[in-house]
Amino acid sequence: MNKFIPVNEPKLKGNEKRYLEECIDTGWISSEGPFVERLENAMAELCNRKHAFAVCNGSAALELAIKAIGVGPGDEVIMPTFTIISCALAVFRVGAKPVYLDSDSKTWNINTADIEALVNEKTKAIMVVHIYGLTVDMDPLLNIAKKYNLKVIEDAAEVIGQTYKGQPCGTFGDISTFSFYPNKHITTGEGGMVLTNNQEVAERCESLRNLCFGKRERFIHKETGWNFRMSNLQAAVGVAQFEQLENNLKKKRKIGFLYQKHFQKCEAFTLPLEKTDYCKNIYWVFGMVSKDSKRKNRWWMRKLAEFGIGTRPFFYPLHKQPCFSHLLKVKKKLDCSESLADFGFYLPSGLTLTEEEIFKISTTLLKITEINNE
Repeated sequence: MNKFIPVNEPKLKGNEKRYLEECIDTGWISSEGPFVERLENAMAELCNRKHAFAVCNGSAALELAIKAIGVGPGDEVIMPTFTIISCALAVFRVGAKPVYLDSDSKTWNINTADIEALVNEKTKAIMVVHIYGLTVDMDPLLNIAKKYNLKVIEDAAEVIGQTYKGQPCGTFGDISTFSFYPNKHITTGEGGMVLTNNQEVAERCESLRNLCFGKRERFIHKETGWNFRMSNLQAAVGVAQFEQLENNLKKKRKIGFLYQKHFQKCEAFTLPLEKTDYCKNIYWVFGMVSKDSKRKNRWWMRKLAEFGIGTRPFFYPLHKQPCFSHLLKVKKKLDCSESLADFGFYLPSGLTLTEEEIFKISTTLLKITEINNE
């Protein structure tokens, strides 16, 4: 029986166990333990940010960021429709309205040329989400934000360690967020991070993350916040993972290189760009889009599953999510995002993936394409 190849498997081969044992031996398992600050400092240094706040997951990071920069009822936030649902949830939960952008067909990120037409008197912010390993083209976006005095939230969850024109992702805009879910370049199991250079925003993050405890009278609350704290146990894993970040990035790019090599002559799929004018693909995942109008992503995924190969579909557009239909009606079609959702999927891309497994995955998919082209 063939061994199943999962779409992702975290690599825990560094100091994770040692640091976890240190937490247990010292009794520091809560959010007040020293590994939390170590991880915050490491991420702040990586992203050239003055302030970093570890939280319990990436969704919490987005909610904290949106609230901390002052987005509220009646505001509009321009954002991609092709992204994880957490991005829209953060906007809806403060009473604001998402205004969706379609994707660029080549990079799968938002097309920054479409942003300015969506700006109006209600627009408060632009949410940037770097998708699958390539960055958004930030310069035009930041120019628009400056022109109209808009806040910028940068969701860099999928590009830890990536750069835009040599500048680390996570450094752009008013506030940036990360996720440390097990499929990310570094993981804490569940976890996230919020970063900013603004002192006032930092103070808001610190308070909101910790239930808005009173400064003088701890249990007198003038505002409601969340318990979004990260535990020392989670942070211990994160510190160990951070020590391996450079190696992890090299491994991701090698995975991408090998897949590109195997599929370079295959006409059945659109492959991810290897690079743009402003960044080199970091291959958080290796995505591909079926060119066959009769065979959508689920067809290819079922075929690969028959051979013990895990896959995952691309994001489903936010403007078509059933759970939001009563909150926001989007009449116009966002064709590229809808097509990506129908025809896009990604192959196993985790850090434990071997060259032999990549070869098996690639040859299997190529055989499937050959058989069905006969």
